[in-house]
Amino acid sequence: MIELGKWQTLSVVRSKEFGVYLNEKGGAEEAILLPRKQVPEDTKAGDELRVFVYKDSEDRLIATMMEPYITLGELAILKVVSTSTIGAFMDWGLAKDILLPFKEQMGKVEEGKSYLVKMYIDKSSRLCVTMKVYEDLLCDSTYAKDDNFTGVVIDYKEELGAFIAVDNKYSGLIPQKELFKKLFIGDKVEGRITNVREDGKLDLSIRRPAYMQMDEDSQIVYKKIESYRGELPFTDKTDPETIKSELGLSKAAFKRAVGKLLKEKKIEITDKSIKII
Repeated sequence: MIELGKWQTLSVVRSKEFGVYLNEKGGAEEAILLPRKQVPEDTKAGDELRVFVYKDSEDRLIATMMEPYITLGELAILKVVSTSTIGAFMDWGLAKDILLPFKEQMGKVEEGKSYLVKMYIDKSSRLCVTMKVYEDLLCDSTYAKDDNFTGVVIDYKEELGAFIAVDNKYSGLIPQKELFKKLFIGDKVEGRITNVREDGKLDLSIRRPAYMQMDEDSQIVYKKIESYRGELPFTDKTDPETIKSELGLSKAAFKRAVGKLLKEKKIEITDKSIKII
């Protein structure tokens, strides 16, 4: 059986000026074309060729020896090359771009941005991709607490946080309490594993451990004070949300950074503000 969206080894059943026709040995299905420009030299009837099967612009099955970026059932990061009234089209390494239907998008997608998607066959027997990949992520990684990771944002829920595909395949979450900057679906992130749950899912942070993060945080605070002409109108009673909005820091991280600057005698604290000395 010739299978759409997969690599297969098929036999040459006949040759034409514009290419060769391929089928399974003894196959009863209609043979499919491999265009002449992709046919290896000296290919003859009976030879076996490893090809990828997809559909051309006229919805006919066709073979290629080109390597697509994704195959049926796989996850891969693809770039949006255009948008239309039916969805977005993504570059998958072949001449005809692949469709990401509106109903399979997670929020609005942007031309030129890349997203993690899965290839599937729709009800019309066409190859398409979907951004709804959460259920396809694995929970059997070998990661341990404090390991570094890289991944991509696949979803965001305000009450929970940002859902991450670690290494584009493992299930991870950056909890809301760890999010001190805005993340968008498709963003690439890196950080550390804070916990491996019993079910294998990963809790993540894009911040380093406090003792390592303090230098960077103190620089953020110092520059913010400079932007306020040397006097920042913050105190110990400043609301955590204000600190997060202005500095991208938790209140605890802010207090550690201020403490470091105090110890270095770079600032002084008054009843109403923090000043550069």
